[in-house]
Amino acid sequence: MKQTSIPYMQFRGGSSKGVYFLASDLPKDKTRRDQVLLSALGRDASQIDGLGGATALASKAAVISKSNTAGVDLDYLFVQIVVGENRVDITPNCGNILAGVGPFAIEAGLLEASDGETKVKINMLNSGKICELILQTPNRMMTYEGDTQIDGVSGTSAPIICNYRDTSGSACGSLLPTGNVVDEVNGIELTCIDNGMPVVVLRASDLNISGYETPDELNANDQLVQALESIRLQIGPKMNLGDVEGAAVPKICMISTPRRGGLVNTRTFIPYKCHTAIGVLGAVSVATACILPGSVATGLVKVGNHQISDLVGSKVSSTAVSIEHPLGAILVTLEVDHGGILPKIKSAGLIRTARLLSRGELYVS
Repeated sequence: MKQTSIPYMQFRGGSSKGVYFLASDLPKDKTRRDQVLLSALGRDASQIDGLGGATALASKAAVISKSNTAGVDLDYLFVQIVVGENRVDITPNCGNILAGVGPFAIEAGLLEASDGETKVKINMLNSGKICELILQTPNRMMTYEGDTQIDGVSGTSAPIICNYRDTSGSACGSLLPTGNVVDEVNGIELTCIDNGMPVVVLRASDLNISGYETPDELNANDQLVQALESIRLQIGPKMNLGDVEGAAVPKICMISTPRRGGLVNTRTFIPYKCHTAIGVLGAVSVATACILPGSVATGLVKVGNHQISDLVGSKVSSTAVSIEHPLGAILVTLEVDHGGILPKIKSAGLIRTARLLSRGELYVS
């Protein structure tokens, strides 16, 4: 079997792991490109014949190039390899894999690092939205060493500050894709939100669970899994996502009262297995849903000492909120304009880390 070599790097980005490529090293034809990525990461459930990790969190790819957009440094396409289904999904973004895009660009020679810190503006091609990364680059060199720890990843690394602006309607076209703050499916109330990631938010108690179960316990709850998929299939078309059977979005997040001082506690299906933590942009969308007056989070959350309804009519505020998940929490800083009937999210900031794991050539037939 004749094989072709392709340069690559593999990064741990946030709490995910992916294979990163220069767009120029892959076929320009999208169908051929996707076939190459499937061969590179693995087509079957085991991914034994590729670099994928046989889970959604470790079966991801990033395709990167310099951007022709004014004021933007890089174009980034996120590709989710759908494990075991021999296909890819480019509908959603991935904020964890995004954290490795800036380091990859410096390592690959696409960008020159500044001394001390390097700011990189990235066009997320999946949604057309922009994120600015702030990287630690002492002596104009990318560093991965530091004291920042993120839950879900062992050890510490250099911080990568991710500033998202105007991510509303990333895949669905609007912040509230159904036009409602609350919808109902199968007798369950839910809030559908898209502020960087399409997410269906519902109360854990409405599904007869506490919301504090482990991911393994939830994955083994066949009745719950079937109920969530039924909701997802019915609400997907109403979120402007069409038929979502087999699709990576929308995610489903079950919320409950926080136990460790956060804004809310979460258990997120992505969409068929419970996430061991929570995705970056998923956390932004959940945080946004929680500050919407009248959402399913009403009564479960507070922002500081305020009920959500107390903030309506106030000026722009910057609020750091902690989203609890099975492995800890993720801190999201929201810049919010509360001047209207519904709050407008002006920006969202998070801290991630990344580490270069390997680089070289991989081979595809």
